[in-house]
Amino acid sequence: MNLRYSDVCPKHVYLNRRRFLSAGAATLGALAAPFSARATTKLDGVRKSAYDAGKEAVTNEKFVTSYNNFYEFGTGKDEPFKNAPKWQLPRPWTVRIEGEAAKPRTFDLDAILKLAPLEERIYRHRCVEGWSIVVPWIGFPLSALLKQVEPSAKAKFVAFESLYDSRQMISPRAAGIKFPYVEGLRMDEAMHPLALLTVGLYGETLPNQNGAPLRLVLPWKYGFKSIKSIVKVTLTEKEPVTTWAREWPEAYGFYSNVNPKRDHPRFSQAEEHRLGSGRLNDLQKTLMFNGYTEVAGLYTGMDLIRNY
Repeated sequence: MNLRYSDVCPKHVYLNRRRFLSAGAATLGALAAPFSARATTKLDGVRKSAYDAGKEAVTNEKFVTSYNNFYEFGTGKDEPFKNAPKWQLPRPWTVRIEGEAAKPRTFDLDAILKLAPLEERIYRHRCVEGWSIVVPWIGFPLSALLKQVEPSAKAKFVAFESLYDSRQMISPRAAGIKFPYVEGLRMDEAMHPLALLTVGLYGETLPNQNGAPLRLVLPWKYGFKSIKSIVKVTLTEKEPVTTWAREWPEAYGFYSNVNPKRDHPRFSQAEEHRLGSGRLNDLQKTLMFNGYTEVAGLYTGMDLIRNY
């Protein structure tokens, strides 16, 4: 790996199913925009992993990079693709890890990339609005980073914070949510092998609209839990505040596991539509934990309707 990174929806906006289906034409229009606007670089030395989404077809890259939730660059699904490529990322990019740890420290991204081998994992993802995708991500387990600071016995949760740059991103008022964006996991969730700290997709570094240069990917949880553009991680004893649980607690709980039996107030979670399939009525049943049953043991004894 010879690349140095230092060198390189409010509630009323959510789409209902009809708007989602009609958005297909708008999405196809967005694909006609200059795809070369992405400031990406090929990643070398990436090994294949055993995570292959059950041999499911990978979603076309152009859909994954042009139909996004990234409220800092707009609340419409096509707006991050239009606005984020103009964002000038801070150099070097640093991530501060603090809180209940023996060795809190600040990492630059080059140091993070040396912690573990990069691998490609093909994960399924589901969004609460009813659409799903299959993406080949590049990264390594989040646990490899957390272990560097030696979490203490008091570290029961992990809180994450995205970068917010008011000069280049829209205002909290325009977005309808507070910034910076924050998310959280229980410590055992964060240490699970599926939790991926991600620096790329489709063989290249992350484009801005997909959370450059560093994001989280959690395939058994709804998409908004996979926080983008991470700059701070805090190990805590108490459950942290998370953006959507704060903004709309009736709809978004702390756990937000994919659960076909626990509907969103506006959307059924029983079925999903694969983005880019080309078939508007191509619905398939949603699987518990999005099919990643290896995480089920994390929630033994929990009521997953109440703990949503």
